[in-house]
Amino acid sequence: MRSFTLLALAAPLAVHAASGNGHSTRYWDCCKPSCSWGGKASVSAPVLTCDKNDNPLTDANAPSGCNGGSAFTCSNNSPWAVNDKLAYGFAATKLAGGSEGSWCCACYALTFTDGPVKGKTMVVQSTNTGGDLGENHFDIQMPGGGVGIFDGCSPQWGRLAGAQYGGISSRSECDKYPELLKDGCHWRFDWFANADNPNFTFEQVQCPKALTDISGCKRSDDSSFPAFKGDASSSGSGTGSSKPAVSKAAVPKPVAPK
Repeated sequence: MRSFTLLALAAPLAVHAASGNGHSTRYWDCCKPSCSWGGKASVSAPVLTCDKNDNPLTDANAPSGCNGGSAFTCSNNSPWAVNDKLAYGFAATKLAGGSEGSWCCACYALTFTDGPVKGKTMVVQSTNTGGDLGENHFDIQMPGGGVGIFDGCSPQWGRLAGAQYGGISSRSECDKYPELLKDGCHWRFDWFANADNPNFTFEQVQCPKALTDISGCKRSDDSSFPAFKGDASSSGSGTGSSKPAVSKAAVPKPVAPK
């Protein structure tokens, strides 16, 4: 009995991979993502932010541009098509039974179940928390998706075209956007087929390196989750925008808060 007890104590604790049915919305508010603050979860570093000129910041304590500060969402947080059936991007999330400690910098494979993207999959990294979201709700970041409750875009880029909620309504309106946001804006009307808040099934997966290279954030338990088995062999070749370029400055390692 004693040997069994010791063996049980030595066994690694199982990590729960979140999964279920979810609902999506869209936004691009330019604010500093919630997971950019230190201490939110056990991660390699908080999510990278940029200044108003899209230069990466090294100070994780820099206040949000939505509150008069200097930290904003980097333009390369825009989504992109990997191929015709797969896309990568970032999202604000709120999961049933979870918290920022469990979803900050975690990745999820969303397989859409309705609308023009039915059958397509998008892998997103959670970089933000939606305080106004319902359970199992992913607010997908996409330029032109609407600023929502907070508008950090006006101090960063100037006022962006589109409604506060939902954003612009046609691909041609992307031409009014700053050059660094145009590809992500086009993605919405190309790969995403202008889908209006589609539903999906989701499963937590290991984060693709393409996402963590952009965010600078990787969870310490990331390897405990199943590897994503989708086809990522033809990066950037699908319908829609290509992988976002790194923001203007070389990406530094964020300084952990004291």
